[in-house]
Amino acid sequence: MKIVLQRVNHASVTVDNNIVGEIGKGYLLLLGIGREDTMADLPRYVDKIVKLRIFSDENGKTNLSLKDVGGQLLVVSQFTLYADCRKGNRPSFTDAGDPQLANELYEHFIDLCKEQVEVVEHGIFGADMKVSLENDGPFTVIL
Repeated sequence: MKIVLQRVNHASVTVDNNIVGEIGKGYLLLLGIGREDTMADLPRYVDKIVKLRIFSDENGKTNLSLKDVGGQLLVVSQFTLYADCRKGNRPSFTDAGDPQLANELYEHFIDLCKEQVEVVEHGIFGADMKVSLENDGPFTVIL
């Protein structure tokens, strides 16, 4: 599993000119599911995300978690995180997960997030999505 986590002031995802997910302060998660990933992997990642302390406290130190600031999540599936560009000029995606299993893992990941975070929005698996965001910092973490 590969996750690009961006701390944002706001973010949205659009499909066919319709906003399907939109958040205020929180994290935009670009989630890539790989061939080796299983349901058992998901709780560890969700726990890390909600406890990750990358929001500033009153002293400007990154001491606060998503829960501490009442942050929101926008989860967007992105198999292209598994692009292998080592050979040639066209990426290979052989390490990306099977689409059916990846969709199941993506949906379960969202369900687990909803158990811990009040506002969880998401894109549509496999759709052509347009993502807009205002990165806060910028602050980007790769898990």
